[in-house]
Amino acid sequence: MRRNIVIKRIPKKGRGVFALKDFKKGDIVENAPVLIFTPKERKHLEKTLLNYYVYPWRSTRGAALVLGFGSIYNHSYSPNADWKQNFKTRSMIYRAIKTIKKGEEIMVNYNGEPDDNAPIDWFEVKK
Repeated sequence: MRRNIVIKRIPKKGRGVFALKDFKKGDIVENAPVLIFTPKERKHLEKTLLNYYVYPWRSTRGAALVLGFGSIYNHSYSPNADWKQNFKTRSMIYRAIKTIKKGEEIMVNYNGEPDDNAPIDWFEVKK
């Protein structure tokens, strides 16, 4: 399968996920499998680097590590993509919520909803 996204290094930022083709609003960018952790296991993850890469799963006490490129997408309060959990398939679906041009970074709102401007409590958002 041909990849439509790639990870690139970003100076002074780390890594990000970038489009290798144009995506229209509504297109699936990635359907990524997840590893699911219980609340007890999440407590252990919180003491590791993985704490910065997990998503909530079913509640904020559970966790999922998204495989593929899922845990690499950067945060934005003006995202061009959204993420939704698929509990049945144990996957995370990333979908374009606006046009994404080839070469553009694909960004999601870590708060879960694209228009949620609540502060992120585990890192400082640079605007």
